[in-house]
Amino acid sequence: MAGGFGTRLRPLTNNLPKPMVAMANRPMIAHIIELLKTHSITDITALLFFQPEMITAHLGNGGGLGVNIDYITAGVDLGTAGSVGLAMRRWEGEGVTTLVISGDVLTDIDIQKALEFHARSKAIATIVLTRVDNPLSFGIVITDKDGRIIRFLEKPGWGEVFSDTINTGIYILEKEVIEYIPQDKEFDFSKDLFPRLLADGRALYGYVTEGYWKDVGSLEEYRAANMDILSGRVSVRIPGEKINDRRIWIGAGSKIDFTTKLEGTVVIGDNCSVAADARIVNSIIGSGTVVEQGATIIDSVLWDGVKVGGRAVMQEAVVSSSTEIHEGAHLAEGVIVSDHCSIGRMATVKANVKVWPRKTVEDEATLASSLIWGEKWSRHIFSTYGVTGLANIEITPEFAAKLGAAYGASLPKGSAVSTSRDAHKTSRMINRAVMTGILSSGVNVYDYGVTPMPVCRFLARGGLEAGGIHTRRSPFESQILDMKFFDNKGLDLHPGYEKSVERLFFREDFARMAMDETGEMSFPIHGFERYQNGFMSTVGAGVVKKAAFKLVLDYSYGSSSRIFPAILGALNCDVIALNANLDGSKTTKTAEEFQRALNQLSSIVRSLKADLGVLLDAGGEKIFLVDDTGEILDGDTALNMVTLLALKCHRDDEKKGAVAVPVTASRAVDRLAQTYGFTVKRTKTSARGLMEAASDEGTLLVGEPTGGFIFPQFQPNFDGMYAIVKILEMLARQQTRLHRLIRELPPSIIVKEKVTCPFEHKGMVMRRLAEDAQDLSTMLIDGIKINLGEDWLVAYPSQDQPYFHIIAEAATEREAMSLVTRYVEKIKKWQA
Repeated sequence: MAGGFGTRLRPLTNNLPKPMVAMANRPMIAHIIELLKTHSITDITALLFFQPEMITAHLGNGGGLGVNIDYITAGVDLGTAGSVGLAMRRWEGEGVTTLVISGDVLTDIDIQKALEFHARSKAIATIVLTRVDNPLSFGIVITDKDGRIIRFLEKPGWGEVFSDTINTGIYILEKEVIEYIPQDKEFDFSKDLFPRLLADGRALYGYVTEGYWKDVGSLEEYRAANMDILSGRVSVRIPGEKINDRRIWIGAGSKIDFTTKLEGTVVIGDNCSVAADARIVNSIIGSGTVVEQGATIIDSVLWDGVKVGGRAVMQEAVVSSSTEIHEGAHLAEGVIVSDHCSIGRMATVKANVKVWPRKTVEDEATLASSLIWGEKWSRHIFSTYGVTGLANIEITPEFAAKLGAAYGASLPKGSAVSTSRDAHKTSRMINRAVMTGILSSGVNVYDYGVTPMPVCRFLARGGLEAGGIHTRRSPFESQILDMKFFDNKGLDLHPGYEKSVERLFFREDFARMAMDETGEMSFPIHGFERYQNGFMSTVGAGVVKKAAFKLVLDYSYGSSSRIFPAILGALNCDVIALNANLDGSKTTKTAEEFQRALNQLSSIVRSLKADLGVLLDAGGEKIFLVDDTGEILDGDTALNMVTLLALKCHRDDEKKGAVAVPVTASRAVDRLAQTYGFTVKRTKTSARGLMEAASDEGTLLVGEPTGGFIFPQFQPNFDGMYAIVKILEMLARQQTRLHRLIRELPPSIIVKEKVTCPFEHKGMVMRRLAEDAQDLSTMLIDGIKINLGEDWLVAYPSQDQPYFHIIAEAATEREAMSLVTRYVEKIKKWQA
């Protein structure tokens, strides 16, 4: 498989296909061919797509490498399995076993052992597997004790990481798999072929290899893979003559001055020149490279034909072909310089900067990355709460503008994006910065200013906008800023789309529009009116008006106070409003401040004999309830109570719908639904997972135990304002109050705990949990749920923090705590 574009390795792959990227002075594909030859596989077909002539010119017919190579260049994209099927159909004879391997990975696995396992298992297809610390970017595979595959999942989130065993993209296939692969149609191994084999009960096996394997999928991994070659972690042939018993290889025709210091493992290609007093440490020097007097090269990779001037310094850098690094220049850690560039005399290229092909940095200039805190963001930008970071330190105006440009570049030119924010002055600054980036990409901006997030999500569904961004101060930490991105349905961006934006951000090759093609900014004035009309058209206004509720409402200094009073007034509600003034400096609450606010709300409800007390979060998305006696309802009780209300109000529906709750919600929901003839749909714990469930037809209510409720008849998103009115409507229809419903709720004892777990151990812990529970009833939706009769336990990894959540429900608090403690100890033991 040699058709890769190598987009994640740009700018190194701007002008060549990924299989031709040099690893220890040889193209990656050459190392793979040599591995195949070592295991007596000499009949090879290379499937090409991007710049095929560069590969065919280098490899020819394979005679120089001792193999036979022919080529297939696809005219259209047939997908991975479709392309392989095209090749397999050309081969004659029955019983031909085919090995499929990428030409752009670095590996030294024992292929012969994998083939023997395949034959011994009598498999129709075998996937070669390996174990990795962080499996998020790969396809996860679960097998039984004999190696037969029972489940797999492509590129999961942490909550779906059921194992640290991943698909290497190396497959062994019998010819009969061709029956499953359609001709002249796009067809993928992981999405199409393997699920069909699994569904048909065919012998699909996984072989776990112990050898080295690395998908060179990023610039950081590229340099690390070269360092692994130098350290001997992977066994590949290094060109050149080995010097005595030292780990130093020098190519033919190279001249090394006797005062040069070669330290650690060094590979120097053919026809190089290294001058006096140069120092090279743990580095690879490409053929035809010149290193002048006093230059220092540490932990770096240089391709062919590079010139390094006197006293130049580079550390942990990668420099592509035919580039000149002039006298006294300094390349800091993580710098990538593409081909045919010139870095001027005494110039400085700061850490993690990428220089694209044929660029010039002038003498004594300093080139700094636009992302100053690049190291922190090197793995990913998006987290559970969107894009989150320290205000004006990690999330700077420069960063926001670049992120806006990357997001805009992912959208069609001329489309529109909404922006909004809370009342904090820093949110306004970052909102303006992200707007400029979006406009630079030719995308228009509708800025709604200080607006609650549910309103922005609702307006995005009007068909005029391709998506939106809401900037706010974090409700949890005062120095943190959140940027929430959502799509044209108002849902949080799909993780796959988030990764697409990240790729554009890090590649930095998104287009800038010409002066007459930049986007336009406008400030719509009827947004609140559209939201209010949609809101009122889906609630039973008459029944709420007639009930004349007295409501104590804490606005948490948020922007809901700009729109919600008019709605409540129209519904004849007597509202005692707390903290209803906009104050961006008070929207963040510590745990103690939050509890104090609830206690104050409880006291006022009790003293005024109000029908209901609600704390509405500053973003307008979540609500926290106090019943008419002043009792503060915990999250699980509130979820159970709102569910009960919804079921009672719809008990006479001819077509019963479903209630959707996360996998961690109480079993009380199931008992309530069963009583009233409804079904329960379990979802992931993420906001996106809950919103997707709300988008499904027939969903009556979506709720979760931290104050989030979705009533899909209005919009499939969290909306605290709408949830408050729907609760009032349901109370009015049932002619009841919350405290009277308590006795109707099934008993529920839930205990929650966290256990520390570094990111690199999460995959292993998920695998051990799955293995430990293989004889028990389990549910793999988000993490793993283990059903133990009436009791249950859920263990799932935090998306962005180094720990696991452990949640258990049992008949008594003691039993639930015992269950949690048992699994906390197991997880600690597995990490020891």
